[in-house]
Amino acid sequence: MFAKRLRLALLVVAGLIVGGALALAVFPEARDRLLPASNMRVIGQALIGGPFELTDHAGKRVTDQDFRGRYMLVFFGFTFCPDVCPSALQVMSAALDKIGAKAERITPVFISVDPERDTPAQLASYVQSFHPRLVGLTGSPEDIARVVKAYRVYAKKVEDPKSSAGYTYDHSSIIYVMNPDGTYRTHFAHTTNVDAMADRLAKLP
Repeated sequence: MFAKRLRLALLVVAGLIVGGALALAVFPEARDRLLPASNMRVIGQALIGGPFELTDHAGKRVTDQDFRGRYMLVFFGFTFCPDVCPSALQVMSAALDKIGAKAERITPVFISVDPERDTPAQLASYVQSFHPRLVGLTGSPEDIARVVKAYRVYAKKVEDPKSSAGYTYDHSSIIYVMNPDGTYRTHFAHTTNVDAMADRLAKLP
């Protein structure tokens, strides 16, 4: 009698184990809740970047296709930005200078989120303070809205009584590295130091 009960108990336990395994395999939501996130790998391409058509600081209309074959180091900001933008652009420029000839395959790009004030002429004056190959890009409000959305950038116009224009911009401060085919590769925080950025850029394949 005892042997029968033990065998029955073992069969029930085995059934529960098999059933649980099948549930985890069939129902991803159950697997996600029960398995620790640290044991899971995320596979896929980040949805950052995409087609754009903008105007560069020389007044030329350009698209994302004009940058194919080279890495892009992309930062979104505006020329009247008091601190974060110049700081990020200085680090980008210094990191490119630090890696020497390897920097030739990387195009630094500054995309304005303030098309009202950042005309091509304004950008031309601004970018020359940083790196000789820095490309400034602007466009119509619609153009900028599209590229901001494509890069998942936060940019919001806010009132600023201290500004002569009466406004400023709150915006994200991520520096993107885009592959030669235009896809996202990685990113830096604007607080990344020159040596750390240069080291990672130098190791791009």
